[in-house]
Amino acid sequence: MNIHEYQGKELLAKFGVSVPKGGVASTPDEAAEIAKDLAGRVVVKAQIHAGGRGKGGGVKLAENVAEAKEIASQILGMNLVTHQTGPEGRLVKKVWVEEASDISRELYLGIVLDRSSGLPTIMASTEGGMDIEEVAEKFPEKLLKIPVDPLLGIWSSVARKIVYSLDIPDDLVRDGVRFITNLYKFYEEMDASLVEINPLVQTKDGRLLALDAKVNFDDNALTRHEDVKQMRDTDEEDPLEVKASSFNLNYIKLDGEVGCMVNGAGLAMATMDIIKLAGSSPANFLDVGGGASREMVENAFRILMDDESVRAVFINVFGGILRCDILAQGVVDAVKSVNVDVPVIIRMEGTNVEEGRNILESSGLDFKVGNGMADAAQKVVEALKN
Repeated sequence: MNIHEYQGKELLAKFGVSVPKGGVASTPDEAAEIAKDLAGRVVVKAQIHAGGRGKGGGVKLAENVAEAKEIASQILGMNLVTHQTGPEGRLVKKVWVEEASDISRELYLGIVLDRSSGLPTIMASTEGGMDIEEVAEKFPEKLLKIPVDPLLGIWSSVARKIVYSLDIPDDLVRDGVRFITNLYKFYEEMDASLVEINPLVQTKDGRLLALDAKVNFDDNALTRHEDVKQMRDTDEEDPLEVKASSFNLNYIKLDGEVGCMVNGAGLAMATMDIIKLAGSSPANFLDVGGGASREMVENAFRILMDDESVRAVFINVFGGILRCDILAQGVVDAVKSVNVDVPVIIRMEGTNVEEGRNILESSGLDFKVGNGMADAAQKVVEALKN
């Protein structure tokens, strides 16, 4: 789950991570009040779940309270388009108004789970303000990566190594060690999947501040963090993904034309690959899970049919916990109750597969059944041509 910058900063501050003073506003008048409390010179920042806000006109410096109010009136309500929002952009409903910082240097600091090693990994670079992918490509020698054993935690010696790699002045080393240690403590205790401070700034008056904060959380751990769950902003998420989550379906919207319904994440990935190999592209990742019921299958169809880009449906299931006859009956019931006006191609193997095929054949509905994944994928592509 993603949260806004202002929410991330509020949480980080509770763990002793230094952030600029600021407040969140939903109206120009609120922005002016916050600017007044911060002595006038502030930065007004659009709050959306996307990077590149500054280049899109969503981050501006205000020299006084009146200017802060005017800038807030410009940003609030705007449709902010960045390289991460896509051409449709995002509607700005809130702004974060924070004290302006006199910046001496911009650095990068992040913590992410490295899935190849299975360990949290701290990344640091002197090239702050740039996308970390760009740093890795253009300046690989300037990107430090340090894995951390979660059983041991972060040692002060490791934090000092990171501080020295960033060329932080001697008088700020202690602050740097504290910043990194607290940031890792936040990452670990809050079950974050990503914490990115870009930039981490060194100010002219000798402070280290998280000038920006991108924080993502492990959805599976949110039951331990009710306060974080309350921070979810569904307006920033794809409506179909929000609807799918209400049905307990694992769904991600993609930009293809083949709606996929699969049980199991691995099979879902293989299904998307074979669709591409056959000459088309998947419209989604949709995993109904091993223990899906008829109701879940029907809800999955509702999600697929709500996506106007879906021109065919590919159901690819291996019957284990989810028996093929249960799936088949769920598909028949769903097609009868949901307005399915696109071809439906089914490939299923496993428990009760013959019973499942009999249910499909006797339904009176026009299903196409594939003999294996490759054959089914080819039938999908052929259906798209008709």
